[in-house]
Amino acid sequence: MAEPSQSLRTPASEEDQSAPPAGGVSRRALLGSAGATGLVLGAAGAGVGYAAAPAQATPLSSVGSGRAMFHGKHQPGITEGLQARGHLVAFDLAAGAGRTEAAALLRRWSTTAGRLMAGEPTTQDDTDVARDAGPSALTITFGFGNSFFARTGLEKQRPSALDPLPDFSSDHLDRTRSNGDLWVQIGADDALVAFHALRAIQKDAGSAAKVRWQMNGFNRTPGATAHPMTARNLMGQLDGTRNPKPADSDFDQRIFVPSSGEPAWMANGSYAVVRRIRMLLDDWEKLSLAAQENVIGRRKANGAPLSGGTETTAMDLEKAKADGEYIVPINAHARITRPDQNGGAAILRRPFSYHDGIDADGTPDAGLLFVCWQADPLRGFVPLQRKLDRGDALSDYIRHEASGLFAVPGGAADGEYVGQRLLEG
Repeated sequence: MAEPSQSLRTPASEEDQSAPPAGGVSRRALLGSAGATGLVLGAAGAGVGYAAAPAQATPLSSVGSGRAMFHGKHQPGITEGLQARGHLVAFDLAAGAGRTEAAALLRRWSTTAGRLMAGEPTTQDDTDVARDAGPSALTITFGFGNSFFARTGLEKQRPSALDPLPDFSSDHLDRTRSNGDLWVQIGADDALVAFHALRAIQKDAGSAAKVRWQMNGFNRTPGATAHPMTARNLMGQLDGTRNPKPADSDFDQRIFVPSSGEPAWMANGSYAVVRRIRMLLDDWEKLSLAAQENVIGRRKANGAPLSGGTETTAMDLEKAKADGEYIVPINAHARITRPDQNGGAAILRRPFSYHDGIDADGTPDAGLLFVCWQADPLRGFVPLQRKLDRGDALSDYIRHEASGLFAVPGGAADGEYVGQRLLEG
């Protein structure tokens, strides 16, 4: 819970502090304004966006003008900053649908994603839900589940990295809300823009695929805090402090499949592990502040390690109290998840919080839609989760209720659709 190649997200101009006119502006007009005055973030800017915060706060009046590009080396929605609203949805191919239908579907989806991310309406029967809004940093990402390959006769192209995840002791999985043939991640900094994309993707599925499960998430809206800072989760903890950064020499090696990797269609792609993690908030909130900090290993107020310093200070795992006990407890979440404690295993976290109502007994159904990215889950998520299974203090306050693993191919070049090299190779 606690602890990119080039990003093409275009944030709003800092000089545009004025509110939009009373009548609103069109998506196309707002996009044109962003293109004239916006700033394209390079890799370093993207890293700050998800690991800590944008270099400068986004003016609330110009949130809608942020734009990510659909075509590129990698798919969008991996290295961009956390987005205010998200939808995760899995589809199963319909009975009788195979490789031909899947290719046509991915072509439709890619066309729709490209248009919506550019701030344009869908090609037909647009619902107008996002009328008057800019692109709002919309990203749409597509992936394939393990079962997709048998359904399409492409078993020989299924990556070994897509083998089912092992069982973990913290799992209480609902199989109906796990896995799936196809996976779509939608994120935006406006809730209506995100919903508009979700509805368009669902309509595009037509008779080729049906929804298996769908989950809704959220993060803080850009500009909501007085100054940039790492996002907080529903436990109130700063979440994402130790995320890998594009400036790291081994970032691409850890997060993306190399161009020479196998299978060839996964070049420049990544693997997404998706987990619905329920937070047992009533139990968590009964703990004292000191007890919560010992569970995590960091100060709640500023994310600094208990061993001292600031949020970005390296944690001193050997520092001890006068009685000899470690200052950062041996089972603290932040200690266990450190890459140098796990043979270098690292993941790029890009989660959403969720709240799906109140149970009959008054317990909130709330927590984290955990999404993490890595070049190989057997070297990323799996060893970390196994280590957490063996003694993470946080395990008493969370429950893993759904799970999925998806192969997310590299980005589509101009004129291509996502997955074309697999489906037409």
